[in-house]
Amino acid sequence: MSPNPPVSLTMREWDRLKVIEAVVESGLKPGRAAERLGLTVRQIERLVTRYREHGLQGVASGKRGRPGNRKLDDALAQRAVSIIRERYADFGPTLAREKLEQCHGIRLAKETVRHLMTEAGLWVPRRQRPPKVYQPRARRSCLGELIQIDGCEHRWFEARAPQCTLLVYVDDATSRLMLLHFTRSESTFSYFEATRAYIERHGKPGAFYSDKFTVFRNARAGKTGNLMTQFGRAMYELNIDTFCANSSPAKGRVERAHLTLQDRLVKELRLRGISTVAQANAYAPCFMADYNARFAKPLRSDHDAHRSLRADESLERALTWREARRVTKTLTVQYDRVLYLLEDTDANRALIHRDIEVWEYPDGRTQLRAGERALVCRQYDRLTEVDQGAIVECKRLAHVLELAQAVQAQRDNRSIGTAPSRTHRGAQVRTPRRASGTKKQRELTQQDLEATMIALHEHERGAASVKTARRSANGEVDAPAPCPFDPASSTPCESKNLG
Repeated sequence: MSPNPPVSLTMREWDRLKVIEAVVESGLKPGRAAERLGLTVRQIERLVTRYREHGLQGVASGKRGRPGNRKLDDALAQRAVSIIRERYADFGPTLAREKLEQCHGIRLAKETVRHLMTEAGLWVPRRQRPPKVYQPRARRSCLGELIQIDGCEHRWFEARAPQCTLLVYVDDATSRLMLLHFTRSESTFSYFEATRAYIERHGKPGAFYSDKFTVFRNARAGKTGNLMTQFGRAMYELNIDTFCANSSPAKGRVERAHLTLQDRLVKELRLRGISTVAQANAYAPCFMADYNARFAKPLRSDHDAHRSLRADESLERALTWREARRVTKTLTVQYDRVLYLLEDTDANRALIHRDIEVWEYPDGRTQLRAGERALVCRQYDRLTEVDQGAIVECKRLAHVLELAQAVQAQRDNRSIGTAPSRTHRGAQVRTPRRASGTKKQRELTQQDLEATMIALHEHERGAASVKTARRSANGEVDAPAPCPFDPASSTPCESKNLG
């Protein structure tokens, strides 16, 4: 054995070594050394003693090369592997761990079992598995048997207009463009509008094939217990099947159409000077005719799988957003921060503490329904706002209305999370978080009202001083501006100008 065996040190131990050497050789104070290393003075003294006795080995960790205190017993590990090999060779690590604990009394962590099975060759980690091979799928034989649908968000108008979304409907049998619909964002109502235009033009297809976007697949099905989305419910009522693809290559026809459209359609819109959604939707049929003449594939069967609407089917009824709401004892129903007041009738009194449905149509109409009966109601909007016209007309209450408008600007007016997106009617895209500086209506306090009054008062004083200075420069004399608010009393001041 050599007198100076090699010693391996980590970077942290090398830093300690330099400081300990400075204490031993350069006279660095232990207190200063403790500050540099983040240790106590007693720890520094012990390290100095070990360094003087053992050299570099004294600075290295004494645990290196020794088995850990929590190391799994070799005999227990071999027993677990042998049991898994004999009885649970085709089990996954999670299920094998459960069986070891239930049937054999061996309690191990799931990752420990995974590690043991990987070392024994009983389990292959996902990263080491060969990639899956997706064989190409044969086209459907009939037109309208399967329609692939998807939305593509892109700069369709380049710099001439904001970014928007194009909803694309492609026939699986022929790769023919069946419908192009420009909209502001990909939402349920946008798909309702596009699907209605498709059915009115071609009829009902056999099935729609889409991705797993939340319009087609409920991402919170495990929490809510509802597997069907609003779009899926509407298609079910119209007897149209819906399928969700597990990957993008599975619906490759519509994905490849996106690439062609992002090249050809963008340039066609530029050449024609089209920069609005309405103009693009009007031009879409002409583009689809040229596209299909160039790229559509021939049919294997002349049969058209599209179907007409039955007499008992209604697109207006089916393509609606529906939410269940409970009638209170005061004959009121709340939906999307709006209170609906039902008429006081015997039929409506029978609905107290029962659920009814709120139907919202794509055009913005809202209807309350109890079964097949439409309920007559009045709206009481809790988020009413003061507009600028009211401020101009009511001059005597101008300052009070201005205060109300300033407070309303601090209110969070977003729709509730379960309400549909209304971007198809020009509404803003809903954000998951409230805007900075806004609060819920119930969170607004008296302090917020007083702060707004003071801010308006300061603004009025600043505007009045600028006006006075401007008139003084012109040699005019003006009376002092009246005080619109008294922050201390929270009421408008008495003045001739306020009536």
